[in-house]
Parts: sequence; structure tokens; C-alpha cells
Amino acid sequence: MQKYNKHIIQKDETLKTIAALYHLDTDALKLFHNNLCPVKDMILIELTVQKEIFIPRTAVADKNLLVKFGRGNSLIFQPSHSSYKYGVIINMETGDHHNELKYEVSVRWVKHENNLHFFEIDRISNLYLNEEEINEIADMLAFKTSKVLYPLQISVNEQGKFNGVENLSVFKERWPAVKDEVYKEFDGEIVDEYCQKIEQIIEEPDTIDLYLKNDYLIRTLFLGIYQSFGSAFEIERAETFPIVNNPIEPHYKIQIEVDPLKNEYDLVNIEGKGKLYDERTTHDFISRSPFSLIIEENPIMNENGDFRIQYYLNGKTLLPESLYLECSIMLKEKKKISVAIAAV
Repeated sequence: MQKYNKHIIQKDETLKTIAALYHLDTDALKLFHNNLCPVKDMILIELTVQKEIFIPRTAVADKNLLVKFGRGNSLIFQPSHSSYKYGVIINMETGDHHNELKYEVSVRWVKHENNLHFFEIDRISNLYLNEEEINEIADMLAFKTSKVLYPLQISVNEQGKFNGVENLSVFKERWPAVKDEVYKEFDGEIVDEYCQKIEQIIEEPDTIDLYLKNDYLIRTLFLGIYQSFGSAFEIERAETFPIVNNPIEPHYKIQIEVDPLKNEYDLVNIEGKGKLYDERTTHDFISRSPFSLIIEENPIMNENGDFRIQYYLNGKTLLPESLYLECSIMLKEKKKISVAIAAV
């Protein structure tokens, strides 16, 4: 992400007038420029042969272009009374095998309580698999029975990170109506077995909670990007993502940057990228081990995986307008999940 801007020097401009234009100290501007420019363009006392001058990214004449940060250049999470509709595209790739899911959801803020924000998430469209509305009986059963989960209420902390599912108890109450709807369209042993499995899961709230923590939409939308980015507008942090079926998610080390200037569409740009950083080997992940099977004092970290995000927030509300997350890991073949979310 760009760390500076350039000012094209106009006729009769001086170092002092340029500094005044951007509300900068003259010596500070000279030092900033000299740290970035080639030796031949360095400013000793006053402008000479220079045609352009490097200026800080946040030095702009129009202050409306600046992102409004909190203390420590922190992004402030203020979702109160917000309501969005999002289109969601999830791509799942393993080797040459590829599937794409598409659907739409509504995300509505409900309340703020005990330092947590509560949201209601509802599915508002049919599900499309590889550009076609699902029609295989297994897919249809999964789609129909999943209605027991919606509307789904979750909690999110002050950094915008998913905390937990808050309405697990209502799933059991919803199930009879959902089950009746399923049996109006399907019958047979396959349907009986499928419904029995759903009923067993509903009786175990911890199992549902774990299942929903693996929801790619929730984990992407509520990644927890409302952090303090410091003077450099960047942070390094550890992140996990449910790309594999494992009680302990793979760990990634990522660098996240926020542009202190809004773009031409009045959006705040956030970029992040990193690598897998986990003691577990590829074999450990394939065997679904929650920990490394080799105990070493200084283990060689597994870096066979990548992590990338590209987020755009509304310049006024700082709430998500479009998000992209991509996560990969090497198993027997490379596995990659990408999640694209956009307001509709």
C-alpha cells in the first residue's frame, strides 16, 4: 500500500509555501522527502532542480479525504442501527476440484450489551451451486433443513470479531415446522436418516455452536479488523480460519494495512496478507491432529499456506461495503477457500 503522495512543483512555489499548503513543518517536509528521493533530488536548503516532492500520505489539502481514526489510529466499530443486505460467493478448491456457492443474506444490528454487539443474520435467497439452483436431493435436504438456523443471532466484540451464537435454544423450537416442510416435498429412508441426524445435532448445542463457528460468511464479515493501526497504519497479528476440519484451526501470521486516505469512491481500503505459521506439519493436518505430533524446543514452522484479505469500508460509517478473504493450506493437494461479500 502506498506510504506517500507526490506534489508536482509549480512555478514560483517554495519549500515553505508547499509545507504551508499541506499544514506541515518545513524541516519535517524536507526530511520526509530526503528519506525517499534519489540523492540527486535531495533538498539541502531550498528547492533547486526538483520537479516533484514526496509528502506524507496524510498530508492533503482536502481534509475530508482523511479516514477518521480513534486513538492510536484505531478504526472505530459503531454498527448501531445498521442494516445491510449482502451477496455472498464462496469458492472451495481442492486440487482440480472446484465448487462455488452463491446466496444472499441480511445482517441487522440488534443491540449493544455487556461490551458486545448483537446481530441477526437471515438468509434471503435460494442457494446456487456452480451457477445453478441446487436440485440434487442431498443438496436440497441440506438447504431445507438449514432453515432451522435462521434467523441466526450472534454476538461480536468491540473489535468487530465474532464471539458466539446467541440463540442456540430456539433451534429445537423451530425444528418441527422445518421438518414438516421437508416431508411435504420429500419422503423415503434417506429423508428419515437425514432428519434423525439433524435432531441429534439439535440436541447437542455445543455441536451446533462449533458448526456455526466454521461459517465462512460469519468469519469473514466479523474478522475483527477494528484495531489500533499505530503511526505506520499497519499491524501484524495472528489469525486462524476454519479451512480444515480440526478442533484447533490453522494459525496464520498476517500483516494488515489501512490506507489513511479514502479512495475516489469514499471507501476505506484495508489490505492484509500472510503465511501459515503453525507447528503442525502437513501430515498432522491430514490426520486431523489438534497439535504437533513432534515435540521440539525450536520447531520448524509450517508455512505451506497463504492468507489474504481486501476489505472496503464505507468512508462515513466504517462498516463493510465489500470484503474478500482468501485462505489456503497444503494437504495431499492444495486446498483454498475464497469468500467474496458485497453489499447489494
